[in-house]
Amino acid sequence: MARLKFGAFLAPHHPIGENPLLQFRRDLDFVEQIDALGYDEFWCGEHHSSGWEMIASPEMFLAAAGERTKRIKLGTGVVSLPYHHPYNVAQRMVQLDWMTGGRAIFGSGPGALASDAHTLGIDPMTQRDRQDEAIAIIRRLFKGERVTAKSDWFTMQDAALQLLPLQEDMPFVVASQISPSGMTLAGKYGIGIISLGSMSTQGLMALPTQWGFAEDAAKKAGTTVSRSDWRVLLSWHIAETREQAQREAGAGLMRWHNEYNVRTLQRPGLEPFTSPEDALEKTAGGENAASTIGTPDDLVKTIKNLMQVSGGVGAIIGFVHDWANPENTRRSWDMVARYVIPEINGYVKGLRESQKFLIENRAVFERAGQAVMAKIMENEKAAAALQHTGPGRVAIPTINAPDLQKEAAKRKA
Repeated sequence: MARLKFGAFLAPHHPIGENPLLQFRRDLDFVEQIDALGYDEFWCGEHHSSGWEMIASPEMFLAAAGERTKRIKLGTGVVSLPYHHPYNVAQRMVQLDWMTGGRAIFGSGPGALASDAHTLGIDPMTQRDRQDEAIAIIRRLFKGERVTAKSDWFTMQDAALQLLPLQEDMPFVVASQISPSGMTLAGKYGIGIISLGSMSTQGLMALPTQWGFAEDAAKKAGTTVSRSDWRVLLSWHIAETREQAQREAGAGLMRWHNEYNVRTLQRPGLEPFTSPEDALEKTAGGENAASTIGTPDDLVKTIKNLMQVSGGVGAIIGFVHDWANPENTRRSWDMVARYVIPEINGYVKGLRESQKFLIENRAVFERAGQAVMAKIMENEKAAAALQHTGPGRVAIPTINAPDLQKEAAKRKA
C-alpha cells in the first residue's frame, strides 16, 4: 500500500483576545516545527471576517513560511476564487511556486464565510459557478495559453503569464465540505480534493458518498480522479495518556465550539456545550468520532477506521486549533510524528521483526560467543584474567559476549 501522507490545516482558528502579532509569529513557528518533524504538507486559508480567522492572504503567509522551511509542501487552503480576478490569482500562485522552490499547491474554494461574500457584494448563489469558471481559466494560463475571456465578473484580453509555474504540473486541489460541488469539480477537471467536512461524525460517514460524486463527474467529463490525491481533514489532540489529553484540551474545545461555531457563526442545529466533559464526550466520544483526544494509539485507531470507512485516501490533514496551550499543542504534533505516522506507514515494522527474530533465534547466535571464548582460551594470560572479569567490564556487544563470569567460575573450580 502507498505511504499515507500527513499534513496540517491552519484556518486559523485563534480565540479573540491575544496579540495578533504574536499569533502570526507562532503560526510561522508551527510551520517550521512540522517541517522539521517530517510532515508532508501545510495548508492555510483566506478569511476576511469572523474575528477568529486572521489570514487574509494565504499566499503572503506561505511565502513567509517558505523562507523558514526546507521541504514541506505549502498549500492555499483555500484561495476563495470568486473574490479575485483569475489572472491575479494565477500570477500570485506562480510567484509563490518560484519563491518556495516549487513547493506550492493551489487549493481553491468558493468562499466559506457568507460574511466575506457580503463584504464584497457577491451573491452566494454565484460563488460555486465562479469557482468553476476561474479554475478553467487558471489551468489554461498555467499551460502557457494566451486567453481572451469576458464574464459577468471579469474580463481578460490577450492575457498570458510571462512566467509559468516552476513545477511542470502544479497540483490543483478543491475544497469539499457538505455539498457535492467540490467533489464534482474535482472529477470534472481530474484534480485533487481536500475534504473539510470530515471533522464531524456525519461528515466522516459520508465520505464514500462524496467520493462517488467525484467518480461520477470524472466519468462524465472523460477524466480520472485518484484516491492518492484525496486529502481528508481530522482533528486531534494527543498526549501520553487519554486523561492528560482531555485535561489539556477540554476547556479550549468548549470555548472554540461555544464562541466560534455557536455564537459567532451561529451554525444551524448546534447547541453550546455545558462543560468541558460534555465537549469531550460529544466531540471525541464513541467509536466513530471524527476527533481524537487521547493517546497515539487512539489516533492510529481513528485513522485506520477512516481508511476503512472511506475506502482509502492519500493524505490525513490535521486541523490546527488552540484547544490546548501552545506548549501542549506543539507536543501533540510532535507525538503524532514520533508514534502515529511511523505506525500507520509501517516505518518500525522491520525493526520489530528484527528484534523478534533475534529473541526467537538466540541459539543461532550463541556460536558467536563461543568464538570469542575460544580466542580467550588460546591465550594463557587472557584465560587467567577471566577470574578478574566483572559485569560490564568488557566492551563486547551483548549479543556476541560469552558468559565470562560463568567461564571464570569453571576455571576457579
